[in-house]
Amino acid sequence: MIAVEILNNNNLKRTSCREGIIDVVMNAKQALSENEIRDRLVGNYDRTTFYRSFKTLEEHKIIHKIVVDNQLIKYAIDNTITHTDEHAHFYCNECNSVQCMENVPIQKYQLPDGYSDVETEVLIKGTCVNCKNQENN
Repeated sequence: MIAVEILNNNNLKRTSCREGIIDVVMNAKQALSENEIRDRLVGNYDRTTFYRSFKTLEEHKIIHKIVVDNQLIKYAIDNTITHTDEHAHFYCNECNSVQCMENVPIQKYQLPDGYSDVETEVLIKGTCVNCKNQENN
């Protein structure tokens, strides 16, 4: 799916900034921070335009937030766009990358009576395969 289709399917106005943000996030091999997205974005957008476009995409569940800790937040294309199941994310303590682990589904937890869940997030922290290979060399 391309950015134009995603915006049309979500009844959002097409703007070059929105399309650019979607393209950057879709083409990334890992989740990106807001600054990493802005740095890779083709075009010169002022901070307000970028921020509004970014927040609109997040509010419409086109991109989703992955909170690593209070200081690090990354973003990826939302599961509703990729048509994948909810999955875990892996944070590498060495290179600070965040990867979607689409083959690691999130289990449903049995909650006590009266509780209902909206979403479940799983973040696994460790060392990624690239950093592990560098350690072994």
